[in-house]
Amino acid sequence: MSSRETKTLKAKDSVTSHETPVHTYMVVPPDGGWGWVVVAASFCCNLVVDGIIYSFGMFLGVISDSFGESKAKVSLVGSLLSGFYLMEGPFVSALANRWGFRTVSIVGSILGALSFVISSFSTSVEMLYITYGVMGGIGFGLIYVPAVITTGFYFERWRALATGIAVCGSGIGTFIFAPFSTFLIESVGWRGALLVQAGLILNCAVFGAMFRPLAPVKVKISNENEQAEIVKEKDNEKSETEKLPLLLRIKLARDSLQAESMQNLDHEIEITAAEDVMDENHHHKVNNNIKYPTAIEVIAASTKNLRDMKESCQSLYDSNHHLKSVSASERKLNIMELKNDSRANGLTKPRPRAMSSSSTRSRRNTGASGVRPLYRDDIFFGASLSKLPQYSSQVSSLNYTLSVTRLPTYNDVMEEQTQSCKLCPEAVKRTLKTMLDMSLLSSPSFLILCLSGFITMMGFYVPFMYIKERAVLSGMSSKQAMLLVSVIGITNTVGRVVCGLVTSIPGANSLLINNVALTICGLSTIFSNVSSHPAYQFGYAGVFGLSISCFASLRSIVIVDLVGLTKLTNAFGLLLLFQGVAAAIGSPLAGVFMDMTGNYDTSFYLSGGMILISGLMCYPLNSIKRWEQSKAKSQMPLMKSNNSDS
Repeated sequence: MSSRETKTLKAKDSVTSHETPVHTYMVVPPDGGWGWVVVAASFCCNLVVDGIIYSFGMFLGVISDSFGESKAKVSLVGSLLSGFYLMEGPFVSALANRWGFRTVSIVGSILGALSFVISSFSTSVEMLYITYGVMGGIGFGLIYVPAVITTGFYFERWRALATGIAVCGSGIGTFIFAPFSTFLIESVGWRGALLVQAGLILNCAVFGAMFRPLAPVKVKISNENEQAEIVKEKDNEKSETEKLPLLLRIKLARDSLQAESMQNLDHEIEITAAEDVMDENHHHKVNNNIKYPTAIEVIAASTKNLRDMKESCQSLYDSNHHLKSVSASERKLNIMELKNDSRANGLTKPRPRAMSSSSTRSRRNTGASGVRPLYRDDIFFGASLSKLPQYSSQVSSLNYTLSVTRLPTYNDVMEEQTQSCKLCPEAVKRTLKTMLDMSLLSSPSFLILCLSGFITMMGFYVPFMYIKERAVLSGMSSKQAMLLVSVIGITNTVGRVVCGLVTSIPGANSLLINNVALTICGLSTIFSNVSSHPAYQFGYAGVFGLSISCFASLRSIVIVDLVGLTKLTNAFGLLLLFQGVAAAIGSPLAGVFMDMTGNYDTSFYLSGGMILISGLMCYPLNSIKRWEQSKAKSQMPLMKSNNSDS
């Protein structure tokens, strides 16, 4: 027997005697450990950012008197701050996807602190629009977005608890900063108060530094039961390749696939890039309705390709494990066809120039780790994952992670490997395309949800901005009036906890809870001027804080119920844009009505009416969703018939 036949026979034996397990590198949430430090850091970031935003009403009167401007004009300063930190959500998410939560939040802390320092030297309200409103809003957005979604990247099983603790910083911050800001204004003036707040904002850089990136782990997927498990390896047992950044390992794994000859098919193939099931136009071959495939889809497609390759190899042998009596040219032709088929199916790529060992060493510790948090479908989902059918239907939480994680494209891999400097890298571009995909607005149910969110935010910040000023005009002392904002903050915290507990009950209707809460919030705001007695005003503040907390807590759940988990990132990005624009114009508009009428009653009528309308709009959403689904089903046979005709 020739040496060629001996090698080929060994390859055939290895092909037929092994059930090929598939390995990949994935970021698996640890559900604890350092994650709880991340939760504490996120809590502190939310405390500072939202505490400052919601307590701006304490500055309203003193800044107005300092520059001799109307309160409606001054209120635009705080509205721009809150508007920009919401509007830039999709853009900050894209930056965090490429450069990580830690870097983005530290940059935001520095920018936010700098903007407040400059604002303390402002000579006009117009200057405050730029320094405090726009610059401060951008800085706060760079802190807020990483703080909100980083807990979801660290937790799966305990995500609801971790996210709940983190976002409670918003209510606690409002409770603390209202009296604290008043104390600072009385002690060092509003300019000195801004300098103190700048120092507190700079502390968020320390908190952001705690957003440590997660290291990917090696995962093995068995072909027998398709169950995934983590492969535990000691650091001293890892190969040099496995110590490289994730995206570089993806590249090297792809090259190794091409380097393998057809006579030496290995029983352990590493499939770690979404490009393995994409054609030259980067279109997904497994599911044409989803542009970027998940890890589990990549593995399934790659495993199928590998089995096809094995079957083709087996066709070269007879029952006695000998090569069939075919000519050398014919055997070579079979092997070439096999290679071409595998390349056409995306299993292999043309082999680029190999990297030298020196270049590999120079890039080993540079760049990001290759982790892309925004490639997870559920990154914005803050509730218990048990509410998701995608979670409960999986055999393990690790399988769920593989099913919701979409892998980087070939360009994404190459950009990080080569450390190329681009104005808009692939990781940024892809996130922006996903979050700002306007085609989702063609869904009537989601469009109504966006309009409802827009109208809600038109009235959302009005009580925070004007409740103290209205109480002072009604005869309440300034020290007592500022506690109204603190009451909103503490009841908002309680409401988030209660809302989380209620929605965790099986069968709880999150959309109905949201609608009822908005209805109560709107009605209570409309009737908040019935009495100026302190007890009545504090009661209203408590009801407002409790009811509005449901709106903030249930957004991601309502979105998933309406459009599904795969469109959550897209929907959340569009919703942030709608809400940010509304937040920027709502309070100034209410202030204009105050200037026209001389009291705040009309402003609160407007705010309450907006919130009430937004709640009423959402009651028929479930019916509209069912109508959409039935319409889509009725159109499917027609689409199939058109495709068959063509």
